[in-house]
Amino acid sequence: MTTPLILVSNDDGYNSPGIQALAAALDSLGEVWVVAPDRENSAVSHALTLGRPLRLATVAPRHLVADGTPTDCIALALGHVLKGRAVDLVVSGINQGANMGDDVHYSGTVSAAFEAAVQGLPAIAISLVSGSRWDFGPASHFARVLAERVLARGMTSGTLLNVNVPPGVPKGVVFTRLGKHRYTEGVIEDTDPRGRPCYWIGGGEPVWERIPGTDFMAIGDGLISVTPLQRDMTDHVQLGELQAVAAGWNLEERA
Repeated sequence: MTTPLILVSNDDGYNSPGIQALAAALDSLGEVWVVAPDRENSAVSHALTLGRPLRLATVAPRHLVADGTPTDCIALALGHVLKGRAVDLVVSGINQGANMGDDVHYSGTVSAAFEAAVQGLPAIAISLVSGSRWDFGPASHFARVLAERVLARGMTSGTLLNVNVPPGVPKGVVFTRLGKHRYTEGVIEDTDPRGRPCYWIGGGEPVWERIPGTDFMAIGDGLISVTPLQRDMTDHVQLGELQAVAAGWNLEERA
């Protein structure tokens, strides 16, 4: 049996304890390679670095860091570090903090997994919801269990699994959909040491809607949430409705 080739990345940076715990947990499943940012890249979404060259450095056998985004790291790993080899699974995390609901659109952790899905590879993004302390034990254990299942059973092409693990000891596992939330303060105005105005984006705590079957509700109940996400963002219902009334829109009218 061929040894599985597993690629690990994150957005908290190579020195994050989360990615170290993840790589260690997956090590017995196959040949694990880590290609991660050299610093924190939270909330950079699916950004690619196009305006400058990128640099790679080896910090340990099969462990490399790049001076780019999480998506850069996946691109470098697949297009250079592991070029010509068949990667069996990409796992991104373990993120320090939740990636639920609308936040998946901003998350560098989720975007690294999305980039793998874009390339047709099975992918998992895993995040640990903040608690009184960061205990990556339960999250890394579940990451290994889920990775083992995905390697054995496969996944639908273009799909990734977004995992959120509650703080403490999880009470179980449930498959969910994305929840909804709003932030109490989107922008906070402040002044810098010279007295000039400055602004912080993302201030305030999120307020979640208590919708059954969502990732937030699962975490609130102490359960691990597993949400399948797809790269195809097409609104197929709206597409059908637009196609049905296209003639009435008269979009090809010339001036």
